[in-house]
Amino acid sequence: MLTNIHLPNFLKGTIYKGNLKTVCVPGLNCYSCPGATGSCPIGAFQAVVGSSKFQFSYYITGILIFFGVILGRFICGFLCPFGWFQDLLYKIPFKKLSTKKLKPLRYLKYVILVVMVCLLPVLVTNSLGMGRPFFCKYICPQGVLEGAIPLSLASSNVRSALGNLFAFKGIILTVVIVISILFYRPFCKWFCPLGAFYSLFNKVSLLHYRVDENKCKSCGKCAKTCKMDVDIIKSSTHPECIRCGECIKACPTNAISVQWKLEKMKKEGNKHEKE
Repeated sequence: MLTNIHLPNFLKGTIYKGNLKTVCVPGLNCYSCPGATGSCPIGAFQAVVGSSKFQFSYYITGILIFFGVILGRFICGFLCPFGWFQDLLYKIPFKKLSTKKLKPLRYLKYVILVVMVCLLPVLVTNSLGMGRPFFCKYICPQGVLEGAIPLSLASSNVRSALGNLFAFKGIILTVVIVISILFYRPFCKWFCPLGAFYSLFNKVSLLHYRVDENKCKSCGKCAKTCKMDVDIIKSSTHPECIRCGECIKACPTNAISVQWKLEKMKKEGNKHEKE
């Protein structure tokens, strides 16, 4: 709701363009969504690197690093609208399929981050030196879901302007919806460049999961429960962990807990002082 608080705009078919749009929200949330409060970090980054005036945005990258260092992929688990959308789809009663044998596909999102988000907007430019937001324009299904569809429903002008690109991205959205019913968060696992970026900070983020080896009985229930195919006993800072908390609920001995690194450092400091 905070990310898309301008609900009346859905009926008006307009987009909020106030000062808050200069600030990036943590999750994947289209700038063109009528209710959007801020900018999508991937869209904002592409808009800058594709500009003839700039080659890199320290401001947007700084915001992303800030979010990553504080929360890591907790953002994917709790603060991303498209992640929530996939969660809802997965709740639809249907035979669910495992993604454990499809683990190599998780590296695809890093390729998309490097190639579609970073390299192509800089290298492929027009006569004015302007690059295109390749990921946002040709891949991102969130733009169709939050932007194109609501705006076209509210405005006849938008409907008349829709063409082949909308149809192509509509197919992508449809495919993502179908596989999200069968698999848990396929877009997050395999395609999302924002998830790829935040995953790089899971090992250093202040918010992390801790496994108490003294309590752990190695029963394997946490690994069986994890829908992101992570064995938290082997790696509590795994790049694919979205901090959803399902492993904490599944653990029969309460061996897994959420911890802030600052809190851990403070405890260790007090311990050394006593010694």
